[in-house]
Amino acid sequence: MKKVKIEIIPIGDEILIGQIIDTNSAWMATKLTREGFEIVAISTVGDRADSIMKALDIAFSRADIVLMTGGVGPTKDDITKTTLCNYFNTRLVFDDTVLENINRIFAHKKHVLNELTRNQALVPENCTVIQNRVGTAPVLWFEQNRKILVSMPGVPFEMKTIMTDEVIPRLKKQFQSIDYLKCSFLVAGITESALATRLADFEAQLPGNFSLAYLPSYGLIRLRLSAWGNENSSEMEIQKEKLKNTVKDIIVDASDKSLETILGEALRSKKLTLSTAESCTGGNIAHRITLIPGASDYFKGSIVSYANQVKSDILGIDSKAIERYGAVSQEVVGQMAQSASKKLKTDCSVAVSGIAGPTGGTPDKPVGTVWICTKTPTEIVTKKYQFGTSREENINRTVNMALLQMIKMLI
Repeated sequence: MKKVKIEIIPIGDEILIGQIIDTNSAWMATKLTREGFEIVAISTVGDRADSIMKALDIAFSRADIVLMTGGVGPTKDDITKTTLCNYFNTRLVFDDTVLENINRIFAHKKHVLNELTRNQALVPENCTVIQNRVGTAPVLWFEQNRKILVSMPGVPFEMKTIMTDEVIPRLKKQFQSIDYLKCSFLVAGITESALATRLADFEAQLPGNFSLAYLPSYGLIRLRLSAWGNENSSEMEIQKEKLKNTVKDIIVDASDKSLETILGEALRSKKLTLSTAESCTGGNIAHRITLIPGASDYFKGSIVSYANQVKSDILGIDSKAIERYGAVSQEVVGQMAQSASKKLKTDCSVAVSGIAGPTGGTPDKPVGTVWICTKTPTEIVTKKYQFGTSREENINRTVNMALLQMIKMLI
């Protein structure tokens, strides 16, 4: 069975110059791969007609389906529709059903419908129009020479709704996709190079249609073993077991779940509550935890005690301990964890204090020095970590290691 190939083309100067991050393509690629489609390329282009047309020529030379996002709004730099008219040799026509959809959306808003928004009802004559129920810009679906192009808005919420409700179901109905088989292991406590050395023999014996990917992220590595086609199901189970046995001593979880998801599930299953006391991470641990829907079931709050005065006045940390040992110390971070749990009335707590950098380090406590304390109703663990010199990396590593340290105490 032939794999159906898809190319994603995000459009916008704001992406090319780094003003915004293209999260749309990553979401689409993940979703489509799981549905059995193969992503062959992601090609970002600016708001120039010649660039878009050249990108389309290249895309259609290697893909069956092209999915475009962006450039379909009401402003002058939104040129996707007119460019597609030129590419498919057609013209813009007014579509009353699109205007009805726009009026429906504006009926719930206080804004007045202006001419620019009304012009979003102008669509290429030879395309299939799919209504955008959560936005004013319609979806444009072209078919030519057994190839498909779908143009969607670049607003992430709109794109995700359209892809989930309309585009993916239509593609699956029209194309027979191939099953994408995969398994994942999240591992920790090992460098990527050391892990590759350990897995050298495993990779050498892998069947040719299997692949192993290393996905590192701030002190963690996710291993993804994958193959295309349901006929590989039995072999996948064999290879999965071999991989598991090779890394069993460093496995955190055997899934694609994030650390915050794993932690949340562990807390919920044990009916425990959690609080955080954060210094160097500035609330990032709490942010990660509350990304999970339903986190209020177990997470009660955070005290961001960035300044020593806040540590003393709000958390009640002994000022003499701060003076004697320093804010970045086993003694202080231990008190932070105990106090957070007491003040926020939680069973468990996580506390961190460190020197994120790039300044503030000393010979005894260089930049990247971090203390993490995790507390459960029956145990307290306090560990010192030495990360790097990058502020961003130190903060992200601290968050990951804090979540991981808490998880290990619960599972």
